[in-house]
Amino acid sequence: MKKSFFLPLVFLLASGFALAQDPIEDKAQLERERQAIQNEIKEIQGMYNKVKGQKKQTLGQLNLLQRKINLQNKYISNINKQLRFIDNDIYRSNVEVYRLQRQLDTLKVEYARSVVYAYKNRSTYDFLNFIFSAGSFNDAVKRISYLKSYRNYRQEQVSNILNTQKLIEQRKQEALGKRKSKDETLKNQTVQAKVLDEQKKEKDVVITKLKAREKDLSKQLDSKKKRDRQLKNAMDAIVRREIDEARKKAEAEAKANEKTTTTKPSVTTPGAVKKTESKPKSYLDLNAKDVALNANFENNRGKLPWPVDNGVVSVHFGRNEYAITGNSRPVIMDNPGITIATPSSGTTVKAIFEGEVAGIGNIGDIKMVMLRHGKYFTAYSNLSSVSVSKGAIVKTGQTIGRAAADEDGNGGMIEFMLLMENKQLNPEPWLRR
Repeated sequence: MKKSFFLPLVFLLASGFALAQDPIEDKAQLERERQAIQNEIKEIQGMYNKVKGQKKQTLGQLNLLQRKINLQNKYISNINKQLRFIDNDIYRSNVEVYRLQRQLDTLKVEYARSVVYAYKNRSTYDFLNFIFSAGSFNDAVKRISYLKSYRNYRQEQVSNILNTQKLIEQRKQEALGKRKSKDETLKNQTVQAKVLDEQKKEKDVVITKLKAREKDLSKQLDSKKKRDRQLKNAMDAIVRREIDEARKKAEAEAKANEKTTTTKPSVTTPGAVKKTESKPKSYLDLNAKDVALNANFENNRGKLPWPVDNGVVSVHFGRNEYAITGNSRPVIMDNPGITIATPSSGTTVKAIFEGEVAGIGNIGDIKMVMLRHGKYFTAYSNLSSVSVSKGAIVKTGQTIGRAAADEDGNGGMIEFMLLMENKQLNPEPWLRR
């Protein structure tokens, strides 16, 4: 008997713990994530369709394919999470049905007892005798009130039984609907898994064709590496110049303040300790304007607009591997920023934040604009034209140039970099998702 009571108790406690792991807001977040992934897949697919039909396979096509595969894996992972939520919902419904069924059994037992009691005392004489045997008028009124309450209690029992039966039926229907939803989700999971397999096969075909162009691609990769080195050197030079100018300005202001101080008679307080000046952490974070700009830039992490209205990341920041050569080891490239593919060349490129044009440079036959936002810098490279000048103050969203064609001439492309002084940062976490 103890064992039969213990098992349902454990079952209910376990269910309470399981339900606590499944907050409603997580479901909403999961749905938002699914929508974002689907929108990004749609954008990537649109970009990929423009290069898919070309005879010559390109690295851009391989990058977009890899992006599609990564997003497809995320989509399948999202479906798996959705299945876990549905399983928890079904489990919750089963627990509720179990609880309600036990409650219904208890109500039926109690009602049966009251029916038996009423049957045994069904004589009108018994009720009258119960009332008239009262010792006083007030006692008789109380006994009449008791009989009415007892009658209401029995009616309430019937109502509770009927309501509980309805709730049980509702929970069963909910569980049935959730099982149907699970079946549909499982079908979608199977479909998306097939899509992923097709994408992997397509990637293998592209890689095979790219290997046939190993020499051309090796030259292309070497050219990009060289261009990235030149770009990095140009950005480093601009940052060093900005830091040097800020240092000279800070030192000049310090000397001016020192001269002003020495003209006044100094009063030395006995026991006072002379302050020693320490080197500032950053010369680009000294004046009030830069301090406010830096704080504003940092507070907008994850909210900054994209430099183009319509584009997708084709090459991520940092280490990227290309297993397209006949060698056993893949070709490795360190991207100084992110490469953003656009539908066509000539796309408008905009400043992601207010700042000052710190420098404009030419890297080979392409142009680059670098903006300073306090101690933060953003660089926009592979521009076909520039519409700002050095020293100009730009606002967020202001046009600074237009995107040039990509390496294969299949669309537009810009290289977007983010630095905190000389330290390169991954721009993606800073941009609006």
